[in-house]
Amino acid sequence: MDEACLPPGYQRIIAVVRRASGPVMTREVGEALGVEVRVKAKRELLRGKLVRLADRGWLRKLPDARFTTHL
Repeated sequence: MDEACLPPGYQRIIAVVRRASGPVMTREVGEALGVEVRVKAKRELLRGKLVRLADRGWLRKLPDARFTTHL
């Protein structure tokens, strides 16, 4: 499947992870997206989206809770 079938918010998350020079933490993705990362609830919402993308094969979740693409 093409990532164009994903909602725009998920497409932006994947783009941020792709642009990173290596695996990224939820906080780093949030900062790049302009999410208020100091608020735990907002970080957890973003973490849930990252985990969903990893569960569906769009991203890879590393054991240390960082995310990367399958490139």
